[in-house]
Amino acid sequence: MFRNIFPSAVLAGICISIGCVVNLRTGGVAGAVLFSFGLTAVVYYALKLYTGTAGFIRRRGDWAMLATVLAGNIAGCLLSALAIRYAQPDCIDPATAITASRIAKGPAACFILAIGCGFIMTTAVQFARQGKMLCVLLGVPVFILCGFTHSIADAFYYLLAPADMLFSPALLIIYIGEVAGNFVGCNLYRIVMKMRAAER
Repeated sequence: MFRNIFPSAVLAGICISIGCVVNLRTGGVAGAVLFSFGLTAVVYYALKLYTGTAGFIRRRGDWAMLATVLAGNIAGCLLSALAIRYAQPDCIDPATAITASRIAKGPAACFILAIGCGFIMTTAVQFARQGKMLCVLLGVPVFILCGFTHSIADAFYYLLAPADMLFSPALLIIYIGEVAGNFVGCNLYRIVMKMRAAER
């Protein structure tokens, strides 16, 4: 499983990092729209992305797979952050500003914001699996402009930030909250469907 999933997850992390870079360098609506290239590439190549996988967990063994995906995504973000830190250092300041804003919000707010992002990402992937890519192109700008938190994109931003921020306990707690919030949001549709089924 590791040999099949981990490389795909690393490449997915790199794709999302590309979206992060264009967002950092462009900003605003344009940056948010262009970020969607990252998720489009993930969907097109059927790569393993945490927020594209968390909403489709079916069996007990899938948890190990999901953990592998998350680790691979973070590894891809780390490789990308090291490359960008060297080649495009102008991205460091805006990434630091995003990191500081997350710390200012705190873990509870970031958890709530991550739920919104998770719901959007699973909805986009559901549509993409039916060959409808418009939801992918719209979903990414929507979650960025709403200020929702994406655990893989934020992994890239955090890894670009100064070491004193990156290794602070507060940021670790926030990141765990984002991962958990994304998972809740990714599975929100399943929770509602179960409730509807129970009422029938």
